[in-house]
Amino acid sequence: MPTQKIAVVGTGAQGAGIGADLIRAGLDVTFIEQWPAHVKAMRERGIEVRMPDETVITPVTVYHLCEVATLRDQFDIVFLLTKAYDTRWACELIKPLVKPDGLVVGLQNGMSIDDMASIIGPERTIGGVIEMASNMFEPGIVNRQTPPSKAWFAVGSFDPSNAGRAVEVQRVLSHAGTVEVSDDIRSAKWMKLIANAGELVPSAILNLPLEDAMNLPGVLDFMIECGREAARVAVANGITLVPIFGMTQDDVTGPDQYAEDLLGMVRNHFSLPDTRTTVLQDWMKGRRAEVDEVNGLVVELQKKQGGSAPANERTVMLARRIEAGTLAADPSNVDLLLGTRAL
Repeated sequence: MPTQKIAVVGTGAQGAGIGADLIRAGLDVTFIEQWPAHVKAMRERGIEVRMPDETVITPVTVYHLCEVATLRDQFDIVFLLTKAYDTRWACELIKPLVKPDGLVVGLQNGMSIDDMASIIGPERTIGGVIEMASNMFEPGIVNRQTPPSKAWFAVGSFDPSNAGRAVEVQRVLSHAGTVEVSDDIRSAKWMKLIANAGELVPSAILNLPLEDAMNLPGVLDFMIECGREAARVAVANGITLVPIFGMTQDDVTGPDQYAEDLLGMVRNHFSLPDTRTTVLQDWMKGRRAEVDEVNGLVVELQKKQGGSAPANERTVMLARRIEAGTLAADPSNVDLLLGTRAL
């Protein structure tokens, strides 16, 4: 049987760590990356993954985005780990290099699955959920706080046309962590969005690691309310509350309690005291973050229903000010976040 060819598009902290796991498992993996210094470093030294108990350096085959048009071989499986707002162009970029029966797996935050299917085709689209903590501030170096033994994924078919094919992805991705196959991947992705709505942007607004932010008076309750608003709008849009992060159906309660439980799972099982969310990492690098794709989506959908999501609205407003440069991410923003000081 021919060797499967695999690509990872977006080899930042998460993508590079996962890709390195697959390479060490003996798989044929190509990295595709947009950061020139990172590409250069990986070509010269491989990818260095620093985990709590070990550091591993793995040689990689890596191409910059501008080199993708020179590639001729097509891929059996492509893992997409770009930012959610980069989904459409990334899919257009890789589309010519996906085999007719190949699969593209979106391991991203937000609800990018429909954008993927509209470009790649529903028959080649696999949705994914990822829960692991990593960061990258130096080219060629991943600081991975969640090793494969603790990382968790879910994958699932987008459409009946590729029903059952998620197990092919499960076999490959299992080298990077525990992988569950979901029969309702859209709902599973929404569950992750519920957790993300509470944790990602609110803690970044305070410029604090997640645990430090949660320990400030009133902040954890605010984060839970962001998640509850997300859970309510999800249910109102026909989404089913489903177990993720290794939880069971018995753990699934009503939207308000389940939102709190999801955030608790992230806090207790998938983060360390110094874990900075991906949004804060983006801001530290001067990059735009996935605000509109997470909290902004909650606000947008709630407005379409004629309602409001006050906690998420406040979160989005502050985040947009930070990204516009009119407000600095700082612990002093806690009063603005909690509404005890006017915006």
